[in-house]
Amino acid sequence: MSLSRSPSPQRGGGWSSPGLTTPVDGTSRRPSPVRYAASPSNVSWKSASSKSDAKSFSTYSPRGQKFQTHMRKISANIPFWNSSKDYADKEGRGRRPDDWQKRVPAHIGRMVWKLRAPFAIILAAVALFFIIAYPLLHTWRRTAFLGGGSKYVIMLATNLGGGVMEWKGPREWAIERDSVKNKKAYAKRWGYELEMVDMSTKKRYAHEWRESWEKVDTIRNTMRKYPNAEWFWWLDLHTFIMEPTYSLQSHIFNDIQKKVYRDINVYNPLNISHPPTDEFLDPISRSAIGDGKADSINLLVPQDCGGFNLGSFLIRRSAWTDRLLDIWWDPVGYEQKHMEWEHKEQDALEWMYTNQPWVRSHFAFLPQRSINSFPPGACNDKGPNTKIHYDSADRDFLVNMAGCEWGRDCWGEMFEYRKLSESLNRNALKRFWDWVKGTPPHKSKLVKS
Repeated sequence: MSLSRSPSPQRGGGWSSPGLTTPVDGTSRRPSPVRYAASPSNVSWKSASSKSDAKSFSTYSPRGQKFQTHMRKISANIPFWNSSKDYADKEGRGRRPDDWQKRVPAHIGRMVWKLRAPFAIILAAVALFFIIAYPLLHTWRRTAFLGGGSKYVIMLATNLGGGVMEWKGPREWAIERDSVKNKKAYAKRWGYELEMVDMSTKKRYAHEWRESWEKVDTIRNTMRKYPNAEWFWWLDLHTFIMEPTYSLQSHIFNDIQKKVYRDINVYNPLNISHPPTDEFLDPISRSAIGDGKADSINLLVPQDCGGFNLGSFLIRRSAWTDRLLDIWWDPVGYEQKHMEWEHKEQDALEWMYTNQPWVRSHFAFLPQRSINSFPPGACNDKGPNTKIHYDSADRDFLVNMAGCEWGRDCWGEMFEYRKLSESLNRNALKRFWDWVKGTPPHKSKLVKS
């Protein structure tokens, strides 16, 4: 019986392939083929089945298996889909929905990784800039013909040996630590020299004690130690530089004629008669401002409510200075007048200015708040004085806690002014971070805001 419903192209049905057109018993309708007459073109079911079972999955094996190996390498690089994670394909597009919290950092990470070489070059250039720029800036500021920092020496009075009788309490150590750190940072910033002067009570001569008079002798020794320096700035221990961004050049010396006054009558708490009127004096000595030239200024001194104040002053190397220091330190003058000079070397300088006309022609005065502001507790007999007391609104350069040993808290004042200086001189990043944290600027109890 032929396959009547077969779409075979042969007439009468049947297939041209061997084994498909086989005689079957129509009554039994057995599904298996039966033996029929042997023919070269016919293949029995058993033989076909045995051939088919010999290799269940036949594959195409090109020569050397190179193509298969290549395809295996390609497929190994394809990312695997982790079907274990649950997700909702609400859009019906057969993909995961966007998760921007994970995709954005991943995208940024891929971008950074792609640009890693430029980033590395930029970071290396920035690091190299900071490594090289600061030493170059320091050298620039120190060089005499550029920044000119090497022409200035800061002399800081300290008691490194432990103070009088070799003893200091915790507060005294803390005051000295903050003061020294402040001056070191300032000197390093602008390329100045810093000379630490041990002002412990010492016996200069066998027959006398001259406590605090070492200031004069120390200046002479420091001038010998730094032969290329021009200006020497003396600072007492209880001083604090409030504005480290001000250099001495920009604050005073670049325009010294406008920053000082030569005529003491501008502010004359000692009521010194000026100028001298003796007929035997030369015109410069009888002038209220000397010769009026900046080159003739060799000593810069501020005045407080009681007269000259030597807690912060500047002196210049010159022949006039050598002569002044010799007379100032002269033990004969000390023996004759030290009982009258209550403030020691300070009163001695006032006496020389009053009685030696040659001293005045090279003298100049700085407004006190420009280099030696006082806290409210000093010179406060007549109340606050705008010429004397520190004002944070005007960003005064330096504060001197003069006389804090007598009834005031030296450490408390030093701490308050240190915190105030840090607050006033915060950089932009620090100000922004304080704003984020809600930290208000420091408000000192000692100053006007």
